[in-house]
Amino acid sequence: MKFDITFVAVAKKKTPSTFLIKLKRFVLVLIIANVLFIVLTKWINTPITSVMIGSILKGNGLTREYISYDKMGRNAKLAVICSEDQLFPDHNGFDMDAIKKAVKYNNDPKHKKILGASTISQQTAKNVFLWNGRNWFRKGLEVYHTFMIELIWGKKRILETYLNVAEMGEGIFGIQAASQYYFKKEANKLSKSEAAWIATILPNPAVWSIDNPSSSLVKKHKWILKQMNNLDDDEETMKLINDITNK
Repeated sequence: MKFDITFVAVAKKKTPSTFLIKLKRFVLVLIIANVLFIVLTKWINTPITSVMIGSILKGNGLTREYISYDKMGRNAKLAVICSEDQLFPDHNGFDMDAIKKAVKYNNDPKHKKILGASTISQQTAKNVFLWNGRNWFRKGLEVYHTFMIELIWGKKRILETYLNVAEMGEGIFGIQAASQYYFKKEANKLSKSEAAWIATILPNPAVWSIDNPSSSLVKKHKWILKQMNNLDDDEETMKLINDITNK
């Protein structure tokens, strides 16, 4: 009798708890749902993002119009690549040299401003799947989602999504809405200078103004225009922009 009781007690200790089983199942469902969502959004635009929801809650509203890659225009694509991530056609989602420079810069107590190193891929992952913030947990999720969209979406879809969901003014999301708001025209009709102006305010569109730019913004606009001229004959950049080999 004692032997039976002891055996049962040992057996019970080795049996996983119901809570752990449910937790594992829940985590597994989350992972599967996440992967399915990433695959789905390769072809279907996300209905809304956390940044868009934040804009609505702040009272800035939501103005956007999703458009296809071929309707975005050459100048808009080139401007954001030159402004945000000139190695975008070549890297695997992360610019390691820029990350190293940013870490070194931000660790220097003399520098008060934070230097970023996010690629277009990272910014797209954050905008579509995550939220604004600088904590390590969110950054870890950003790394995972960046890897996944590079693997599943490809460069064309990443750039297309970025240009559709990026905030380009208070409550203004996407290149089409920005083009109509600032210049009263379609995105594919933007001149180089106009596209460069929209790219100029991308890091802080809620604060920086195209209508009344500071001297530093004017300087940045000129720099972006110069970079656009420099990359005009870059083979990989032009392949991506003109959608020759990218899917």
